[in-house]
Amino acid sequence: MLDANIKTQLKAYFEKLTQPIEITASVDGGDKSRELLELLDDLKSLSSRITVQQNDDDTQRKPSFSLNSPGKNLGIRFAGLPMGHEFTSLVLALLQVGGHPPKAEPEVIEQIRNLEGEFNFETYISLSCHNCPEVVQAINLMAAINPNIRHVMIDGALFQKEVDERKIMAVPTIFLNGQEFGHGRMGVQEILNKIDTGAIKKEAEKLSAKEPFDVLIVGGGPAGASAAIYSARKGIRTGVVAERFGGQVMDTMAIENFISVKETDGPKLAAALEEHVKSYDVDIMNLQRAAALVPAHDDGFTEVRLESGATLKAKSVIIATGARWREINVPGEKEYRGRGVAYCPHCDGPLFKGRSVAVIGGGNSGVEAAIDLAGIVKDVTLIEFNGELRADAVLQKKLFSLPNVTVITGAQTTEINGDGEKVNGLTYTNRQTGESHRIDLAAVFIQIGLVPNTDWIKDTITLSKFGEIEVDDKGQTSEPGVFAAGDVTTVPFKQIIIAMGEGSKAALGAFEHLIRH
Repeated sequence: MLDANIKTQLKAYFEKLTQPIEITASVDGGDKSRELLELLDDLKSLSSRITVQQNDDDTQRKPSFSLNSPGKNLGIRFAGLPMGHEFTSLVLALLQVGGHPPKAEPEVIEQIRNLEGEFNFETYISLSCHNCPEVVQAINLMAAINPNIRHVMIDGALFQKEVDERKIMAVPTIFLNGQEFGHGRMGVQEILNKIDTGAIKKEAEKLSAKEPFDVLIVGGGPAGASAAIYSARKGIRTGVVAERFGGQVMDTMAIENFISVKETDGPKLAAALEEHVKSYDVDIMNLQRAAALVPAHDDGFTEVRLESGATLKAKSVIIATGARWREINVPGEKEYRGRGVAYCPHCDGPLFKGRSVAVIGGGNSGVEAAIDLAGIVKDVTLIEFNGELRADAVLQKKLFSLPNVTVITGAQTTEINGDGEKVNGLTYTNRQTGESHRIDLAAVFIQIGLVPNTDWIKDTITLSKFGEIEVDDKGQTSEPGVFAAGDVTTVPFKQIIIAMGEGSKAALGAFEHLIRH
């Protein structure tokens, strides 16, 4: 199951184990169960601290296995084979159960340990989903610390009947005590904030008590990260407040045009950005969404008010809140989001294996999504509003070589159809003839570009007709002391490397402002 190179790496990791690990497998006679037992035997061979046994408990999903330590009642289980993106989740869980200290702040560990009540989590994932491991690893960490917390990772592609019965059409989808708890990427603190009702208020009070910053950066994507590094290197008090550090980059897979790095992916780049920022004296306030910007008055401080109720003050502010997926705003889109309407083909594509899907958008993102999905689903219909595709020629050549892809151009999507519970089709109008057509589908993946995250400042600083922040050649906005950078601005060409350069420039502009004023 595991090749020699991976075994060598794992053997080195397992030297960190300080206590025994009991792996208990629930299997049947299927191929996946045989693969699971092969994987567990490989793990067992790499450390004398790991033992494997089988359990015929019919209440458990098959194949699945639990991790425990003698004398304890840890609630960590994997239903399916945690390979692909989830292999790291398995390794981390083994280390945690085996006594290796968890990588979490002491106050977070204490908060987890003090949670009262019973918390039974179930997380449905796909092995190709790059957002799922963060959720799995977060809840596994909580289960390793607090015996009242139990968690099972479920491979949705393997347990398709459950997925259908629970009407799961996006991953990760999390259930808590049998009720839907959330979906999408979530970290430990975000999950804690949802189950520890007093956490948000306490955090807001703590943030509001902070001393004013010299520069406060709103946003933790490439632009925000580079702005933070350039600011901190100037020796000024720097803070970053972000809804999600890494921003939209976290949802990007293959990155092949980041100069000097031949190939990487979004989560890796985001992790490197965060590590770089943390190497400086920067106050990072994650999982905080900005709600309002209050321009400076007599005290000279600009205020950023957060949705949590906290207020932060700074002598200068850099807005780097980026952009989000653009919606098509047709009937059915909001009603069926997460129930067949999706924006991440890498994450949710495996849930529609063997079914018909559509991709809306003929740019690079749309064509790449169609190519990716074509290898998983029964067939793909790509719908483009314009008379021709806008994607790069090399991508179009690949697309048209695929036998299970149909391309429809000059088509306006008018409705996403459903049966009240899930998507079952799409209606579009031929823009030349005016005729309406309906396609039977299981899912619609929307890939039509981005919209800037400026709703919270639209009445404060000058925006373009597209909602982007207007900036000068130093990143200065219409409000003195307030700068902006990245995809949220009018600067053309929304690229990671351009956003980084703009973030650096805005930081230098803000520093110059501080010197002069």
